[in-house]
Amino acid sequence: MDSQNSSPDDAAVWARLTDKQRDCLDLILARKTSKQIARILGIAKPTVDQRIAAAKTILGVADRDEAAIAYGRLKAIYDRITYDPAQLPPWPALVPSDFQDGDPDAVLSLHDTVSRSLGTGKGSMGGFLPSGDIWRHDHEIRQRITIMVAGLVALMIVLLAGLAIAQSLSQLYSG
Repeated sequence: MDSQNSSPDDAAVWARLTDKQRDCLDLILARKTSKQIARILGIAKPTVDQRIAAAKTILGVADRDEAAIAYGRLKAIYDRITYDPAQLPPWPALVPSDFQDGDPDAVLSLHDTVSRSLGTGKGSMGGFLPSGDIWRHDHEIRQRITIMVAGLVALMIVLLAGLAIAQSLSQLYSG
């Protein structure tokens, strides 16, 4: 705030002006007529005249020109940018490549060495899975059939155990 151009009264006057009055006064500073201001803001001309009259009363001036001068002086002092200007980073610069012929194939190539040894390496998931290598996708036909038969037998055991529990519970209730 510039101390030689402002006073506490000016701050109070600035605070009393509404946003709608400031919109009209901004357009008066741009030398627009009430009719032009009404068209720009999408309001009626009498509404513009009411806002300007109220602003003139707040500013303590007699006519539009004095209101524009007083508002322009206050705006230069009190109207500040809400946000700081954006700081844009500089454009990236190209740097020379350390790769032969500019080809980073050796760096970007991926080799899947875990899929075959899922259950064999130290710290691998195989230590936590009770079935070990059963989750691999490259079993022979005979191994696949054995896995399916073992799964079917396990399912039958669980089903028969469930039926046995259900029968014993029904005998307990019937008494």
